[in-house]
Amino acid sequence: MKILVSGTAGGAGWPEPGCRCASCAALPSGHRRPFELVVDGVARFPFDDPPSGYRACAGGLGLAGPDGSRLLCLPRGRPVPVDGPARYDVVLIDLLDRPERLGELRRAGLADDRTVVVAVGLDHRVRSEEELARRLRLWGALAVPDGTVLETGRALPGTAIGEWPGDSNARPATAWRTLLLGGSRSGKSAEAELRLAAEPYVTYVATGPSGAGDGEWAARVRAHRERRPAHWATVETADLVSAIGQATAPLLIDGLGTWLTAVFDEHGAWEGDRAPVRERCDELVAAWRRTPVRLVAVSDEVGMGVVPATSSGRSFRDALGRLNERLAAESEYVALVVAGRLLEL
Repeated sequence: MKILVSGTAGGAGWPEPGCRCASCAALPSGHRRPFELVVDGVARFPFDDPPSGYRACAGGLGLAGPDGSRLLCLPRGRPVPVDGPARYDVVLIDLLDRPERLGELRRAGLADDRTVVVAVGLDHRVRSEEELARRLRLWGALAVPDGTVLETGRALPGTAIGEWPGDSNARPATAWRTLLLGGSRSGKSAEAELRLAAEPYVTYVATGPSGAGDGEWAARVRAHRERRPAHWATVETADLVSAIGQATAPLLIDGLGTWLTAVFDEHGAWEGDRAPVRERCDELVAAWRRTPVRLVAVSDEVGMGVVPATSSGRSFRDALGRLNERLAAESEYVALVVAGRLLEL
């Protein structure tokens, strides 16, 4: 099956004519043309009435070819199909629209390590080609230039952006432990969620209170829940050592600041003995070091604010700062998130 991707952008192209946003303004006119797809020169997407020898599936979003190859195209706003083949060889998907749809495909077995995943529908929802490439590396997908021909069973031409994902050994190594630091409303939680968006199984570990009796905090918790992919599991606990040790899927821990607050509360350490807090931090660092699964954790950067006015506040700041430093030393990837932008450390 030869798949000609004549255009890789959204319906208006990228840049969008007349748009002066930062993303569009940085690109030359016609950089990426509106999405267009033709298979073997005879079957054009959507596959409503394919020629003899081809079979449409997934409501016209999928196509099975005479050679047995199977293709799925998942545009913006379309849910993951529940009918069709058990697995696809090539998936063309708008990953800027709910990238967790790729996680759903993988969870259902419709896409696996041998599936070629190509991002299409590209537009100014991402600020640059560089940011697009960064996200696709995290998601195990790639982008190709307009006019690329994908041929099932063969590697992409050298003009492809990124590595050929059909060979799992060619994919960039993924950080086993990731620590994301940032101030309040910096975008650190959104970045953590983005990093795991395309995973088939994720457990979100919420360490903070539920917000009962505090309307403002409850609204924050609700916003986080609504933003997370529906197929993720959620665990609310301050026992991070057990959560890490018993995990069988990647964990997103949000966050270490609220966890440490709970530890201070549990041991009465705000005004009392803080030795138990140090022991709990030692246990967490040890669990982080020997984790059996990928970890992405969010923590507050406390070293750039005002000095707390109370002794207990200063003790908490110092304890969280030391914990951040120790976990960073045990992590493959550490970044500071400022105004939604990453600064790798």
